[in-house]
Amino acid sequence: MSIFSENIRLLRHKKNLSQQSFAESLGMSRVRYSKYEDGRSEAPYEILIRISKFFNVSIDLLLTLDISKYPVDNMMKLPENRVVLPITVDSEGENFIEIVPQKASMGYLKGFSDADYIDKLSRMKLPFLKNGKYRAFLADGDSMPPFADGSYIIGEYIEQLTDLKPGKEYIFVTSDGITYKTLVKQTKKSVIVSADNTFYEPYEIPLENVFEVWKYVRGILPENYKPGKTNETYINTVLQELKTSIKELDDKVSSIK
Repeated sequence: MSIFSENIRLLRHKKNLSQQSFAESLGMSRVRYSKYEDGRSEAPYEILIRISKFFNVSIDLLLTLDISKYPVDNMMKLPENRVVLPITVDSEGENFIEIVPQKASMGYLKGFSDADYIDKLSRMKLPFLKNGKYRAFLADGDSMPPFADGSYIIGEYIEQLTDLKPGKEYIFVTSDGITYKTLVKQTKKSVIVSADNTFYEPYEIPLENVFEVWKYVRGILPENYKPGKTNETYINTVLQELKTSIKELDDKVSSIK
């Protein structure tokens, strides 16, 4: 029996539906549907679409994920049913910590749920990080202030957005990229986050744009890092934005006069 067969059987039982009633809702006979659930026949694409829409579970999860291992009710509420699936393990089944280079961040946004992509990432192990699933994100240039270029920012995977806590630091993987921010508050439709630099105002990220969230647990600094030394490029960027803001304010004052 295939993963797909097991999944539709599980989902049908969760809805308390008989094969007959579910088949009728899909517009087919019970005999035809039973072949899909028993693994004796493969469902054509149009049937996959109907089943996906009926259960509100994406086709790729129906075909590739053993849904019985996950909280189905919560999964159905996620935008496009996004979940972290692939991990890499050693010969003893212990999780590795995959490393996501900042330069490969756009690739990660497309491949975060692709087992082949994750398997190709570099990896490391830290003996003091065992309970939980961890991933490391490499800061490149000014990608994740206040961390210096070459720092490793390690996060623990957050399964439920309801587990997020205001005032805590997280790595947000969104449709716009990967960013390190502090959670200010959470609403039903978004999270409000802020940067460590108070120069920047808190801003909103719609939940539908959030792919993954990792709770910050460790930072590994580069060999040449010196405490108190701030990245010069980052300072220049802030100063330039400050100059722009001052000019805009001057223009407004001048227009009033």
